[in-house]
Amino acid sequence: MKKTSVKLTALVLALILSLALTGCGSKSTSLKIAVPNDTTNEARALLLLQENGIIKLRDGAGITATKNDIVENPYNVEIVEAEAARLPDMLKDADYAVINSNYAINAGLNPVKDSLAIEGSSSAYANILTVKEGNENSPKILALKAALESRQVASFIESKYNGSVVSTVTNPGNGYDDSVDYDALKGQTITVAASPTPHAEILEVAKEILAAKDITLDIQVYNDYVVPNTVVDDGTLDANYFQHLPYLEDFNAENNTHIVSVSAIHVEPMGLYGGLQTSLDALKASK
Repeated sequence: MKKTSVKLTALVLALILSLALTGCGSKSTSLKIAVPNDTTNEARALLLLQENGIIKLRDGAGITATKNDIVENPYNVEIVEAEAARLPDMLKDADYAVINSNYAINAGLNPVKDSLAIEGSSSAYANILTVKEGNENSPKILALKAALESRQVASFIESKYNGSVVSTVTNPGNGYDDSVDYDALKGQTITVAASPTPHAEILEVAKEILAAKDITLDIQVYNDYVVPNTVVDDGTLDANYFQHLPYLEDFNAENNTHIVSVSAIHVEPMGLYGGLQTSLDALKASK
């Protein structure tokens, strides 16, 4: 009888302990938020989370902030770093993801309608036309720059993207540069690397403008943030259009490349999207 009592007591204690651990586990389970793993875009993502009260970064953490700079995490979220292009696909496994608008749009997401939070249209992150240093004033580049700074492109951006992409060109022109000898460029080709959305789409408008002067714009599409810069730096292509200035400056410093900005064309507000969670209510429940 005594042995039976001891066994029963042990069984009850084991059951209580199991239930306690299960309860603790459910409360301590972290909600996962995926963010870009490149320096400047991770910082943008973390700053967006901070603006929405999800985390707090150390004082002074700016455009180079990483998850190591998080000093307050009231919702016990887990920051998962991943390549920016992979983030839309990660939504099926992560609770949330902070995604660059170019990748969000390409995945069928509407940054204005589908995001749970979105950053302001800061010109600090304007997407730029870039070339290898020394080529800034070549006729080809000036012609491409003028086409991208045109009223046609600004109107296309406004009508096509409805606020999820915003033109940063303050005084759009007619698409042509008076200092360029377009007759001398007839029959020539300008090569440019671009992300598929919205950059390549915007370049299609510039392509029509240049075609009117018998200049071919060869748009080569890439899905990563590295090759578009390397092919410009080594002279394979004339220009690229996919990145913002903080990313370019960081890339140059890390890779000893010499690429410069020619013009700021548009900005893409970064958004926080729901994956396994469809609202921010789960964060409140996890606190």
